[in-house]
Amino acid sequence: MDRLNVISDRLIRAIAILAGVGVLIMMVHICGDVILRTLTGRPLPATVEIVSRYYMLIVGFLPLAWVERQNGMISVEFIEGLMSPGMLRLSDAIVGILSFGIYLALAWTSGEAAMSELNSRSFVIVLNARVPVWPGYLLLPAGFTLAAVAVLLKTVTRILRPVEISA
Repeated sequence: MDRLNVISDRLIRAIAILAGVGVLIMMVHICGDVILRTLTGRPLPATVEIVSRYYMLIVGFLPLAWVERQNGMISVEFIEGLMSPGMLRLSDAIVGILSFGIYLALAWTSGEAAMSELNSRSFVIVLNARVPVWPGYLLLPAGFTLAAVAVLLKTVTRILRPVEISA
């Protein structure tokens, strides 16, 4: 189990770095667009489409697994202090299983949409040129699937961890 966690951590970290690189590329692209528009009066073609259909999806969905592994999602620990270690473990297991199921459902439905867009080779027309947008649709099921795997590993690891008994 430890080996699997190490491998998943490396993969998740690499994907988070990819998302960070996406932020940098997006920033350069947008700055280039602003500079060209200011100096020449002509923006970079398809900037809005590329930013909204590629960069934002990379930045928003690929790092979900990293956020899950870092316990960075919003959590409300309203009654956690009142729970015994066993109840806390059960609560964590239920939340993990629910999160896993929700991520899988999101991966499945977004995957169906992605396959539809892939099959139709969807595109937008910008300045009489076709800009393919179907690859961006594949980022959602990838991000949700990675997050589901991260949640599953985290949940199984927590369940298998020995219960800490406080004296």
